[in-house]
Amino acid sequence: MICTKRCFTFSLIFLLTAALTRAQSVPTPKEHFGFNIGDNYQLATYTQTEAYFKKLAAASDRTKLVDMGLTEEGRTQWMLIVSSPANIKNLERYKTISQKLAHAEDMTEEQARALAAEGKAVIWIDGGLHATETVGAHQLIETAYQLISRKDAETMRILDNAIILMVHANPDGQELVSNWYMRESKPEKRSLNQLPRLYEKYAGHDNNRDFFMANLKETQNINRQLYIEWLPQIMYNHHQAGPAGSVVAGAPYRDPFNYVFDPLLMTSIDAVGAAMINRLNVEGKPGYTQRTGSTFSTWYNGGLRTTTYFHNIVGLLTEIIGSPTPSEVPLVPQRLIPDGATPFPVTPQKWYFRQSIDYSVSLNYAVLNYATRYRDELLYNIYKMGRNSIDRGSKDYWGLSPRRINAINTAYQNDQKKNTNTRGGQTTAEAPGAGGGGRMGGGMPVKFYDSVMKDPATRDPRGFILPADQADFPTAVRFINALVKTGVLVHKASAEFTVKGKKYPAGSYIVKTNQAFRPHVLDMFEPQDHPNDFRYPGGPPVAPYDAAGWTLAYLMGVQFDRFLEDFDGPFERVPYGELQSPKGTAAKVAAGYVLNSAANNSFLAVNELLKAGSKVFRMKEGAPGFAAGSFFVPASAKAKTVIDKCVTDLGIEAGTVSKKPAGLKPVNSLRIALWDTYGGSMPSGWIRYIFEQYHFNADIIYPPTIDSGSLRSKYDVIVFVGGAIPGLASEGGGRFGGGGGFGGGQQNDSIPDEFKGRRGRITADKSIPELKRFLEAGGRIVTIGSSTSLAYHLKLPVRNALVEMNNGEEQRLPGEKYYIPGSVLQVSLDSTQEATYGLPAACDVYFDASPVFNLAPDAVAKGTVKPLLWFPNNKPLRSGWAWGQAYLEGGVTAFEATVGKGTLYAFGPEITFRSQTHGTFKMLFNQLLGTTN
Repeated sequence: MICTKRCFTFSLIFLLTAALTRAQSVPTPKEHFGFNIGDNYQLATYTQTEAYFKKLAAASDRTKLVDMGLTEEGRTQWMLIVSSPANIKNLERYKTISQKLAHAEDMTEEQARALAAEGKAVIWIDGGLHATETVGAHQLIETAYQLISRKDAETMRILDNAIILMVHANPDGQELVSNWYMRESKPEKRSLNQLPRLYEKYAGHDNNRDFFMANLKETQNINRQLYIEWLPQIMYNHHQAGPAGSVVAGAPYRDPFNYVFDPLLMTSIDAVGAAMINRLNVEGKPGYTQRTGSTFSTWYNGGLRTTTYFHNIVGLLTEIIGSPTPSEVPLVPQRLIPDGATPFPVTPQKWYFRQSIDYSVSLNYAVLNYATRYRDELLYNIYKMGRNSIDRGSKDYWGLSPRRINAINTAYQNDQKKNTNTRGGQTTAEAPGAGGGGRMGGGMPVKFYDSVMKDPATRDPRGFILPADQADFPTAVRFINALVKTGVLVHKASAEFTVKGKKYPAGSYIVKTNQAFRPHVLDMFEPQDHPNDFRYPGGPPVAPYDAAGWTLAYLMGVQFDRFLEDFDGPFERVPYGELQSPKGTAAKVAAGYVLNSAANNSFLAVNELLKAGSKVFRMKEGAPGFAAGSFFVPASAKAKTVIDKCVTDLGIEAGTVSKKPAGLKPVNSLRIALWDTYGGSMPSGWIRYIFEQYHFNADIIYPPTIDSGSLRSKYDVIVFVGGAIPGLASEGGGRFGGGGGFGGGQQNDSIPDEFKGRRGRITADKSIPELKRFLEAGGRIVTIGSSTSLAYHLKLPVRNALVEMNNGEEQRLPGEKYYIPGSVLQVSLDSTQEATYGLPAACDVYFDASPVFNLAPDAVAKGTVKPLLWFPNNKPLRSGWAWGQAYLEGGVTAFEATVGKGTLYAFGPEITFRSQTHGTFKMLFNQLLGTTN
């Protein structure tokens, strides 16, 4: 008995000693990195950060390190989970609770409240997404250390009541940026300037615009944790830099917010924002600005923060100043007046990196403190918002938006006109504000509200069907997978079914709106209705935060049917997060195979066939059921091998014909060059990504390569994206004026030799003549967006259509008359032309203040210039915001022009935008394959 007690005592002492030793062994940042986080002129690399996170995980039972997957450059992306030891042992239970409450399915109110009482607040904190914003990754390191090492009452309460997901959002970027900064041995010479390439392999800064599409591996890793695994109640996305004259911009944000949100989401953002600014005020940290104090709103989807809103998650963004190189808070006098946007202004002063780290840690603690004090409320509220979405999608529901309010006003105005006419000029309808029964707060009669908001035709949809027999079903499946990656509930038909008299084949996909993430479903299928937002009546427009419209189903060219009533069928639920694969077919071959030019994957298959040595031809008229420009592949053993693999891997539909069609044009691969610039162009990076996805081989070329000449001996086609070719400042409003002019590029001698060959810009004296020679010798040039200004440099017979006469001079239309930020517009085209093979007669394009042209009639008549895309009416807006869109009617927004033996293709819309616009990829792909008569 004595021995047993003694053994127990020794065991207890051993365990306590081991636990104490483990707690004491948590390494400080300085012990690991050799400097304190926030020290001047010091940055940590991702390699060092990864090693530190591993040390923290090994040293503390408050942690669990999770491998999220590989980055685009092959690094492991980690998530460090921090909580109390007891919570760490029960993570799976708390994850299940978080999932159940977020999905809001199959539970009563009482069950939801019980789970909310049992669960822990799940809080996401990330850093480093934009790698040159160095505060983000470094505050993550410092916050992790403090949460793991501190023992104060607040920290212990946070650990007991919260599960903190600490996510590094861009490992590749931190490695590049920190190594670049630290390459100088003398600290004072260190700089973040002139980074030689994008800090995300393809997207650079656009990695924060990929979250509804999930093209990038980092995005996929993050989305899986956010929307499939954990579904946190709050996520906090760190960025910089704050507006000049402030330290940090954060929640609450300015209007407009997206109309599909639950109102509880907006008030929850306000509440957490209040906790954040209060914490800084208590700690004497000035300079927080909110609402109209910054440009950030909650309208856009697609950002790491903003996509969370469409999933009922309280998404937070802060933009803070600071750099490892000491900086200044500049004097901005108007920022020094306290107001609702900036109640505690910061005065001009020297600013140090450590100050930004301290602010960030305080803001993290403010969020965590709020989450733990309102833990059960946050957990219940995400359920409540999800339940509200399910209820709205299960019945007739009319969401409010500007177009519906406009419809109410129009109904009232039409009624007044009618009454005026029928009463001989005397209006009998009561004016708004007259009061009386059946009115809304003294406004116009309620019948006008009812005429719109109770009209069965204007109800929100109950669901969507994507038929499996559409021409480009693999792209439709890509769209479905974009939904799946963001946690949307999808169903798949196990057999043929009929809805409202239309038959749908087995394999069709169904997306209903009676689900927790209804806001995201509507946002991906339905048009965005951005308000007319002006600084004051008659004044200039207020630019939206990023895009105004982006409806993904439109941009991808997906065919779907929209239903206002509920429907049912042999639908099988797709498990959350389970990616889908299209199943293709290959008909029994006779003379050969036919690949539909309407399907993007057909171009991938053609590239593989050509690489295998198979013959491929284009069919001008197509075949029954196939679009013009479809591909004919003669039967052969090589062709069968490639086709079979493409059917299995890509889901292509390989048709067949009994005999070789007439009028075929042989297809051959072209030598492709893609323009890029020192530091990296994001639009070019996205095209590089697209080329890799669809197996187009391309060289990346820089201005010095163009200036060196002999382009035709090296390439058949050169692709230029927006920003590549400046406009002609000398040609005023009738041309693309300004645009940055010409210059010699970067001349910093500290740039390593391996990157010096990338410096420079397209110039008028060297580059343009070489491009003209390339065209005249038979080359093709594809220009997209603002690079279409090459047409003006070549003095082609085209002019800017968006101008007006002012004092006898052509000038661009002012924003008060014409303004179209990023939105979806519809254009017309002739799909029998080779440049537009495979496209429908009406096509949705992404338009962002894009070029629109008038073509010289005699040049069109001669065929030297051909319109490719044009606006047939005065209302082309499909999604977003288009002020003054009537100016577009009759304008041409894409054309091709003969230059010597070659061809210039000018596409004004962003046909490859962020690798989201699958519906217009063919406008590029068609120009990348050679055909001969």
